Amino acid sequence: MEFLPTIWFVAIALLWTGYLFLEGFDLGVGMLMKLFARNDTERRVLLNTIGPVWDGNEVWLLTAGGATFAAFPLWYASLFSALYLPLLVVLVALIFRAVAFEYRGKVDSERWRSGWDWAIALGSFVAAFGVGAALALTTTGLPVDANGDRSGGPFAWFSGYAVLGGLAVVGFALVHALAFLTLKTDGDVRVRSRQWLVRWLPVAILPMLAWVIAVQALTGRPWTWAATVIAAIAAAVAWLFARRGAERRPFVGLALLIVAGAAAIFGAVYPVVLPSTIDPSFSLTVGSASSSDYTLSLMSIAAAIGLPIVIAYQAWTYWVFRRRVATTHIPPAHGFLPAIAAKVLADKE
Repeated sequence: MEFLPTIWFVAIALLWTGYLFLEGFDLGVGMLMKLFARNDTERRVLLNTIGPVWDGNEVWLLTAGGATFAAFPLWYASLFSALYLPLLVVLVALIFRAVAFEYRGKVDSERWRSGWDWAIALGSFVAAFGVGAALALTTTGLPVDANGDRSGGPFAWFSGYAVLGGLAVVGFALVHALAFLTLKTDGDVRVRSRQWLVRWLPVAILPMLAWVIAVQALTGRPWTWAATVIAAIAAAVAWLFARRGAERRPFVGLALLIVAGAAAIFGAVYPVVLPSTIDPSFSLTVGSASSSDYTLSLMSIAAAIGLPIVIAYQAWTYWVFRRRVATTHIPPAHGFLPAIAAKVLADKE
């Protein structure tokens, strides 16, 4: 067993788990802007729950990608070249989503806000679906040849596993967001979030469990099957506690679901980092795709120093902005641009 490559494989698995846990609920909140919120005030409540943290959550995506690039350059090159088109769409979706967060409140116009609300909702959906599809394909296989190059056209990556992974992350993000809203909101939004969580959780997490089970059927081990059982139990417990009116425990249950599910998936495929659907001998492993031990050693030192700082900063951010948000906390809407125009006119007079 290659020690440092294995350590970095585990580290990348943890980074993806952290991303799905943290970015999962804010992508879900973005989708709920159009699915759940009834009016502009409720949409502003939803935005205020994730406003201080959404950009920090995306750091986990960048770190996971950067760590893959540095620790496993061949894995990064094969995966990103094979999935160039869908990952480009995900990037555009994330850009539109980020711009929408900043621009939505700049003009006091219903049409203006509605357009950016759709950008947030669709951008969140596309990003969640695309990331899920990419992760599913890197754990079930892509048509890559002996050189790690994609075989086939630009849509050779598309398969049932891609759809399953996309639906898995979308479904998880939606119920994770509902559990998050029960913790971060008050009033009618809080009550309806709990009701929706009880109603939709059993359905929404089915694709996630199906993805985990599919990977186990391909390359599962006894301990990863045990992790799969833990994931299923965690989902059931989260639903039962939600039915009883609990709020923290369903959120914790969903967190355990994603941790156990990710452990089952990444543990089942190890030591393969990218299976080839053309020939198993073309698959990339932690040994064949990794950087040199010298590079991995330097990365380990940098990670040991930097990662605790990032985690501490994010924990502090969540602590500072821990209070609930309600519709009564939302001031009347006002436009930024009209205010500037009024000031300019006043100065001219």
